Amino acid sequence: MEKKKVFSPLRISIYGFKGSTLLTSNLGTAQPDVVVNCAALSVPRACEADPAAAMSINVPSSLVKWVLSFKEKNILLIHLSTDQVYEGTKSFYREEDETLAVNIYGRSKVEAEKFISANCSNYAILRSSIIYGPQTLSPVPKSLPIQWIDGVLSKGDKVDFFYDEFRCPIYVKDVVAIILALTTRWVTGEFSIQLDATPMQLLLNLGGPDRVSRVQMAETVADSRGYDRSLINPVSASSVDRGVNSPPDISMDISKLIKTLKISPTSYKDGVKLTLAIQ
Repeated sequence: MEKKKVFSPLRISIYGFKGSTLLTSNLGTAQPDVVVNCAALSVPRACEADPAAAMSINVPSSLVKWVLSFKEKNILLIHLSTDQVYEGTKSFYREEDETLAVNIYGRSKVEAEKFISANCSNYAILRSSIIYGPQTLSPVPKSLPIQWIDGVLSKGDKVDFFYDEFRCPIYVKDVVAIILALTTRWVTGEFSIQLDATPMQLLLNLGGPDRVSRVQMAETVADSRGYDRSLINPVSASSVDRGVNSPPDISMDISKLIKTLKISPTSYKDGVKLTLAIQ
């Protein structure tokens, strides 16, 4: 039986422009076709506590500097942004809607989008909602959303969930499929034919098809596991001081994503079932 390859993570500082030298020394000078940037300080409260760090990490200046260091300018940068660039005062935001972030995390991501669009010739910016799914091969240190909900409900204690905060959670394997589709079409040149435009400059909402509250997220997990729904206590988001402003409704219209990539993301109900089946 062929052994699976085990890859160790490459840890590189992404503060400011310092990381570009480390990228070159660790990854070499061979030009990539596609670079996918998932690095971020993504905990809103941590961003509020250290705005300078949030801006330095979330605006990928070192990565962009490294990408621009190559003579050939045909590298595609795929950058994960966030739904928190939106103000959260309506449902189903479209990509062309104004970005009015209500916290430092969202503002840092807005600045990142501006920096990339101003400096990169080819990019795909993906405004991601909550990403959920099974634990990764290299376990992440932070709590995963479905696993956390499952864990607290399994104890049989009543737990508060917000009934007035809405998102469009996306299954992690759909995120992978979307990034792979962008990569494949860029490498094969299909995008230049399909979109009749070179360079490629694409902005897409990256979410699932369902607008759900935190209560509805928990109810779906409860139904999948057979927990009593009475354990879920609906409360208003305004009743809890989280130390950071949070947009109440940043659900997104994903019709552009579906039309551009011909990918229909998994429903939240089915994604939860798939997630729990793998645990």
